[in-house]
Amino acid sequence: MAGERILVVDDDRGLLTLMRTRLEAAGYRTTLAESGEQALTSAQSEIYGLAVLDLKMEGMDGISLMEELLRIQPYLPVIIVTAYGSIATAVEATKKGAYDFLTKPFDAKDLLYRIKKALELGKLKEEVDRLRTLVKERFHFDNIVATSDKMQHVLRQVTQIAPTDSTVCLSGESGTGKELIAKAIHTSSTRAGGPFVPINCGAIPEGLLESELFGHMKGAFTGAHQSKKGLLHQAEGGTLFLDEIAELPLALQVKLLRLFQENEFYPLGSVKPVKVNIRYIVATNQDLWLATTEGRFREDLYYRVHVIPIVLPPLRERRDDIPLLVNYFLQKYQRGRDKHIQAITPEAMQCLMLHNWPGNVRELANVIERAVAFAAGGSITPDHLLLAKDESTQADSGLQSLNKAREEFERTYLTQLLSATRGNISRAAELAGRYRSELYKLLRKHSIDPASFKETPRRLCTPSTPQTPPPATFRYGKQS
Repeated sequence: MAGERILVVDDDRGLLTLMRTRLEAAGYRTTLAESGEQALTSAQSEIYGLAVLDLKMEGMDGISLMEELLRIQPYLPVIIVTAYGSIATAVEATKKGAYDFLTKPFDAKDLLYRIKKALELGKLKEEVDRLRTLVKERFHFDNIVATSDKMQHVLRQVTQIAPTDSTVCLSGESGTGKELIAKAIHTSSTRAGGPFVPINCGAIPEGLLESELFGHMKGAFTGAHQSKKGLLHQAEGGTLFLDEIAELPLALQVKLLRLFQENEFYPLGSVKPVKVNIRYIVATNQDLWLATTEGRFREDLYYRVHVIPIVLPPLRERRDDIPLLVNYFLQKYQRGRDKHIQAITPEAMQCLMLHNWPGNVRELANVIERAVAFAAGGSITPDHLLLAKDESTQADSGLQSLNKAREEFERTYLTQLLSATRGNISRAAELAGRYRSELYKLLRKHSIDPASFKETPRRLCTPSTPQTPPPATFRYGKQS
């Protein structure tokens, strides 16, 4: 790291001259000081990459000087040099922040090697702290854009539960920010230094999900030529976020019970359990209790994950947040572009406040991003929002919007598919070229019951007494 400026402090003028000669020959720039007071004066007007301090000096000694320098430059690596080396002194210097301890007389090559390593460490510490600050600024819940009473209530809940290790169940419509809240819980917890591992349970094919989660041993199945650690291993010491947990197949739900209860699991092909130290956060855009009563989600797993429920309100129920979010997205999406949009007109803001926002915050972000792209002047007008909103782009020719046409086609196709297969989901998924979980998701979207396509009605026994749901405060959706 040639070119770095190094502060050298010693009350021996001869040694200072020698240090300057050696360091400048290696490409470093040097500042020399004969006392601690002189060094502190220099440090207030100059940024140094490294300090080399003599331990025994008249007035302020090297360790006291180091402590003062670190108050000015917290990332400054310091090497203490002394002719009176002892283990006790070296330990004291290290405890108080010294990177290295060097005894006189020292070899020039050894000195340069230690300086190089100390400079690398200083840069690394600074970068790590910068990234940590960046992550906290982005994900800490104090910086989530929200002013409405409902979101403030959510953030108060997050504040209370973040320091615990309890399992959290986040419920809310798509686009309400469940993963953002999960990251806020993680970065505000004692596990902030550990990994945050998100898994979308509906995005990984059913046949691969178990192997991806738990990992596998060599020879566990055809093609397993070597052992592989799963995503659970990656979450060790941190937080595992299971998004769309209601999409998990029932066979895999059974295997998650042991994980949530005992913090251990079996990799595929292994007879030896693996113990893990993980905090769990799950999320769903469905009513988990309804999924339980319909047999799509195990009741025992429901009670494992539904420990601390937090419901995120849709954007239409927190309209007070819309102006703040609009301003945030305006600044975000014109950054890095040749755009200078200063405001959004009152008429355009009125359009945004009156819209129902079925896609929630994610939809609002898309609308503003596209409006910024279309806007040519200094303000966003309703015309720009018309270009940005999908449902407003249909022509006056009487044609349906693309979204509506796609939904009608999906519903017609699913009806024909189930009629042809007589309600057999496995066969229907095979014909459609889709996974069963994907097909179930589409059926729920269009409120289609595959049982109604079977030849024989499913009423084969007397209906049993309906299950009693847990208290209303634990249910997603309507609350008492």
